Amino acid sequence: MSSYNEYVKDVLVWNRELRDFLETENVQRSEEVWKSLDKFTSLMETIQRKPIDTEELIKIQHKAEELQDEMEGYFQQRQQIGTIFINEPSVKPGAHKLPPLPYAYNALEPYIDEQIMRLHHTKHHQSYVDGLNKAETMLAQARKDRKFDLVKHWSRELAFHGSGHYLHTIFWNNMSPNGGGEPKGILMEAIKDYFGSYAAFKQHFTEAAKAVEGVGWAILVWSPRAHHLEILQSERHMLLTQWDTIPLLALDVWEHAYYLQYKNNRADYIGNWWEIINWKDVEDRFAKASDLKWRPF
Repeated sequence: MSSYNEYVKDVLVWNRELRDFLETENVQRSEEVWKSLDKFTSLMETIQRKPIDTEELIKIQHKAEELQDEMEGYFQQRQQIGTIFINEPSVKPGAHKLPPLPYAYNALEPYIDEQIMRLHHTKHHQSYVDGLNKAETMLAQARKDRKFDLVKHWSRELAFHGSGHYLHTIFWNNMSPNGGGEPKGILMEAIKDYFGSYAAFKQHFTEAAKAVEGVGWAILVWSPRAHHLEILQSERHMLLTQWDTIPLLALDVWEHAYYLQYKNNRADYIGNWWEIINWKDVEDRFAKASDLKWRPF
């Protein structure tokens, strides 16, 4: 019996360590892994208050193994989708890097082919990273020298290249070889609440993407001020956008994103893109963003 009690003590320590770990990693309370851990914690608290027998010990072992498997699966998936919750140090001025794709260049075929993905990532996105680093470096030098005669030029470069870098980083993770389908959970409820239905949202987003003039983006955003979702267009990354909103789902409709494969048929590119949306990534972004709410006006 004493060995049983020692095992229970060890599991209790492990349980506390898991809770501390999830909090350290900023895992949202809405995640299923938290719900599973809460159930396991309740089970352990119940067992603590009474003598334990062999049957209950076996139950604890099975539940602990299931929880461990779920934990490992969750963090493996989070690593694959390039989750927004990973704790990283701040980026020094001019030190941005091109993020790796969370999948192979050919992984999104036949919807987006390898050549497009390789050029889009290694050439176009890299150019935004380089431009952002240049702008930050020049502005840092201007602050050091107290010479701001070119501040207007470098501020424009900062907005253009910074927006390109950040939106593309979202865009890559918004897609997955195992994507498609429909969103789930609180994101789906928010979509239905504001747009009326998922079908209405999908049609609105599709038409917004098709109607972007020239080059730009269609973006699903969360508005902390209005407390609801919205669909925006953006031209050249930063025009026609709306401040005080948080991007959740972004579709690149610059011609370099599709022209080699779809030529001038943007509508087909947009239609096929729905088959590779990584809704898990969008749901994670929404869970984090929707915690932020300002006083509505």
